[in-house]
Amino acid sequence: MAELQKLHDAILNGDQKTAIAVTQQAIEDKVSPMDLVTNYMVPAMAEVGRRFECEEYFVPELLLAARAMKGSLAILRPLLAAEGAEPVGRVVIGTVKGDLHDIGKNLVSSMLEGGGFEVTDLGTDVPSDKFVAAVKEKGANIVCLSALLTVTMPSMKTTIAALKEAGLRDKVKVMVGGAPVTPQYAQEIGADAYGENASVAVSIARNLSAK
Repeated sequence: MAELQKLHDAILNGDQKTAIAVTQQAIEDKVSPMDLVTNYMVPAMAEVGRRFECEEYFVPELLLAARAMKGSLAILRPLLAAEGAEPVGRVVIGTVKGDLHDIGKNLVSSMLEGGGFEVTDLGTDVPSDKFVAAVKEKGANIVCLSALLTVTMPSMKTTIAALKEAGLRDKVKVMVGGAPVTPQYAQEIGADAYGENASVAVSIARNLSAK
C-alpha cells in the first residue's frame, strides 16, 4: 500500500523521485487520482507557498517542489481526464512579446498547476494574437501575463486590447505580474489583478475563477 502522506512530504521537500514512486504505487492500489490531487498535492503546494511568503523557503525550494509536483501530475493528468475531472479553472500563461524571461512565469505556472488549475504555458516572447488563439482553443477563463523588462510592459496593454477586440474580454480575467509591474500599472491597463509573486498567484486565481 502506498503511504500517501509521503506524497505530500515529497512535494514539500522537493523530492521528485519519491513523489513519482508514491503516485505510481497509489494508482496501482486503486487510489482515486482526484483524492491524491485534492488531499495531498494541493495542500503540499499551499504549504510551499506559505513557507515562501514567510521566507522559510526561497526560489530554489519553490522550483524543486514544483518539479516534484509536476512529476506526479504527469502520471495523473491522463487519468483525471479519463474520469472527467474538471480543473479549478483554465489558465493561459506567457511572457509577453519582446520579453524572454521565464523564471517567474514558470514558478507561477507550476504553483497554479499545483493548485488544481489546467495550465497552458505559451512560453516567452508571446504576441497578443497567440494569447487570443489559446484562449479560444482552450476555453480559458484566466490569462496570466508576465514581463520582466519595463520596455515590454506595453505588450500587456496590447494583449488586453486584443482580447477585447476578439470579443473575449468579458469571458476571461487577466492577471499581470513581473518585477517592474505595479498594482497601479495593472489598473491603468485594465487588468483584473496584479500578483506580487508566485505564491499569491493561486489565491488570486481562485478568487478570479469564483467571480
